[in-house]
Amino acid sequence: MAPVILILGAGPRVGASVAEKFASNGYKIAVASRSGTGTKTAKGFLSLKADFTKPDSIPALFDAVKAEFHAAPSVVVYNVGTLTPPPDKDSVLSVSAESVASDLNVNTISPYVAAQQAISGWETLSKETKKTFIYTGNALNVSVVPMPLLLNLGIGKSASAFWIGLANASYSAQGFRFHYADERHVDGKMKGMALDGVAHGEFYVQLADHEENVPWHATFVKDKGYVQF
Repeated sequence: MAPVILILGAGPRVGASVAEKFASNGYKIAVASRSGTGTKTAKGFLSLKADFTKPDSIPALFDAVKAEFHAAPSVVVYNVGTLTPPPDKDSVLSVSAESVASDLNVNTISPYVAAQQAISGWETLSKETKKTFIYTGNALNVSVVPMPLLLNLGIGKSASAFWIGLANASYSAQGFRFHYADERHVDGKMKGMALDGVAHGEFYVQLADHEENVPWHATFVKDKGYVQF
């Protein structure tokens, strides 16, 4: 039976490229996004409608994947991020607590619930199947960029990086891998909006294959793969 991947966040750059790359490697594809239709796409991908501001809606996405493909996803990719600009662009703490909490749902709580669902599904798969959870991150977990605009995104990425690292340490002995994927420029600087979708697809396939024992904080460079910074 072909392995299944669930991609949470199916944007035109990273999400779409990851879906195409895994499809070319024989995976059955499910993608979840705000514009999901609940039907198959022309390429045979299962398209699911998702609201990542509501963590309690995440389990239903996994249920839909298992109902369609008769198997839990062995690879889960969380590729969603959000931020709320501060009303005073020069004052980082002008962002409301309500906005911090709402964005934290998207950036941290929903992927945490997705990881719980992934673990539950992995326990139903054969021991030989490689199981991988990949979170699309950036350098904000290790670098404080002095831009008030980035407050909520940085809070979410930092919090998620911690639980992903802890989950990987806790479950890797069982063959369950968790990665915080972080594309960088060759000099190690943050990619920002210059992310390369194809590079993500290629690297995520390597992570799913558990190649080279890449650590949980999976910093990578286009055409080079994992690079430690």
